[in-house]
Amino acid sequence: MDIAPSPVPSRTQYVLEAVKHAILTGQLRPGQPLVETELAAQFGVSKTPVREALKTLAGRGLVVMSEYKGATVRTVDTAMAHAVYDVRLLLEPEALRRTVTTRADLAGASAALERSDAAADPAGRSLANRDFHRALYLPCGNPLLTGILDELRDQAALVSAVAWQAVPSWEREAREHREILARALDGDADGAAEALHDHIASFVRRAFPEAPGEGPVAGAGSRAAEAAT
Repeated sequence: MDIAPSPVPSRTQYVLEAVKHAILTGQLRPGQPLVETELAAQFGVSKTPVREALKTLAGRGLVVMSEYKGATVRTVDTAMAHAVYDVRLLLEPEALRRTVTTRADLAGASAALERSDAAADPAGRSLANRDFHRALYLPCGNPLLTGILDELRDQAALVSAVAWQAVPSWEREAREHREILARALDGDADGAAEALHDHIASFVRRAFPEAPGEGPVAGAGSRAAEAAT
């Protein structure tokens, strides 16, 4: 039987994924310029796929496009952080409640926790932690709900990347992740949802205590490390 070859990603998609990964793991920092010619040379492509990739990332909230300054990695401020996490607080615990109620498979969440614990560097830990949260809400049974949360993932990762640099609390978050998963595996839908709500709320309170609208977080324009929550 002939096996169809795996599709080759387009140059635009290749650049998009590479730049996104660099942003979300702190290799490209908030406020850092994204120069088309430099990126094109780095990836061995023309400026066209770079330009298209940056436009897509701007639509996802990771890049800011300016007529005068060009493209830069988005800078996280308190208002943006609270807006993203407010939506997560409204939707993510309910999605987990539905996941647990339907007794969906949570093997993906367990595997993500193991990868996080075994990660050799901050980038590996950050990506594993993002996968953990997605594994909790993905089986909730409502594609529209999971789609909305998927659209928030990148912005939430950028927020937590900045926050973890200023407040390195990943060990606390890892303990909270284990508690959330334990309740979910026990079939305690309400308890798991409550633990997840407290986890998200306490993180944003610690990292962004100012009222929304008070301006950028100290160092947000120049520091980023990893995406935790």
